[in-house]
Amino acid sequence: NLNRLKNTIASALLGYQGEGLTVEHRDGKLYVSLENSLLFASGSWTVNKNGQEAMNKLSKVLAQQESLEITVEGHTDNVPYVGSGFVKDNWDLSVLRATAIVRILTKNKGLSSKIITASAKGPFRLILENNTPENMAANRRIEIILSPNIDKLMELLEMY
Repeated sequence: NLNRLKNTIASALLGYQGEGLTVEHRDGKLYVSLENSLLFASGSWTVNKNGQEAMNKLSKVLAQQESLEITVEGHTDNVPYVGSGFVKDNWDLSVLRATAIVRILTKNKGLSSKIITASAKGPFRLILENNTPENMAANRRIEIILSPNIDKLMELLEMY
């Protein structure tokens, strides 16, 4: 039940709410959204200590669930990435951030890598207009989308 899972995740991550973390149920899926300031330094894809602790707590909750598909989406604002090296733009930055989160989650042996997908949206799925520093901060986020596994759900339905 996604509502029960929402409450469990909210309890596990209680200390991070109001600090850029939201958990909401919409369109039959559960969205755990974390502003990048909770997880990364500006322009970085290395997860900070606070972010690692939050992801370890989340992985423990997710490892206890059955029949979930998990997508980790990296999002940026629309300010062009400025840096040197192999990261060329916000697309690159958003995918590196998503895979960094996936790597932490999958350190939990109870959470199968087969059910997790890393995805990069770059600056193309803004939730707010990029017209204030606060809105831009909200747009820079990781969204962890939890979906019921339809195949498993169909198997259960066929049993009845």
